[in-house]
Amino acid sequence: MSETMPSIGEMLTASVPMVRTLNLEFVETSAERAVLRLPDQPDYHNHIQGPHAGAMFTLAESASGAIVLSAFGDQLSRAVPLAVRAEIGYKKVAKGVITATAELERPIADVVAELDAGGRPEFSVRVEITREDGAVSGEMSITWTLRPNA
Repeated sequence: MSETMPSIGEMLTASVPMVRTLNLEFVETSAERAVLRLPDQPDYHNHIQGPHAGAMFTLAESASGAIVLSAFGDQLSRAVPLAVRAEIGYKKVAKGVITATAELERPIADVVAELDAGGRPEFSVRVEITREDGAVSGEMSITWTLRPNA
């Protein structure tokens, strides 16, 4: 962002302990796409020496949070973004470094218009988790809301 304004990655690393715990790396954060990487860390492996399902979930949820903050950061003075529900599917065994790529499934303007009209908008974020060879090892759909401040 700028010298005085922290990046989305810096903000999430500072405010979300699990981001720090898992050493998540912020590759790209924009209103169009967020890409985060989970390094290969034996402390977070499962019984088959790949990333634990919980670590994969946290990676994907964090990628969704990064795009939500990028897309709706200008609304934080009047609404709080909250995850409502999530569903994850584990497709292939993951080994090594994995990457989560998140994209909004609803136009930003539509969400803001619903908030402007006094609603509590909900919107989905789709996340794809890939291995280093490009194979999709997991997919997540997470629904977020912007809860208006009281």
